[in-house]
Amino acid sequence: MIRHTVVFSLRHAAGSVEEGAFLRDARVLAKIPGVEKFEQLRQVSAKNDYAFGFSMEFVDEAAYGRYNDHPDHVAFVKDRWMPEVARFLEIDYVPV
Repeated sequence: MIRHTVVFSLRHAAGSVEEGAFLRDARVLAKIPGVEKFEQLRQVSAKNDYAFGFSMEFVDEAAYGRYNDHPDHVAFVKDRWMPEVARFLEIDYVPV
């Protein structure tokens, strides 16, 4: 199992229509075959200044690779993520 996570902040104002549209449109990622337990999360810790997180799981490296190469993921990264995300940190986990 691989848990793929990313914390990020958007270029949009908090609570804006654009912020809501980004989060709504990101749900397309949950529909990609192989994605399990997709979550959108609001970051609330005072220990960092990221605003949101996405988390999802994949059964194995092959499923994760298919997700990365899927046309919907590639398009979302190019058309939405790159222009709208101000900063991010991606972390992928496997069980110890």
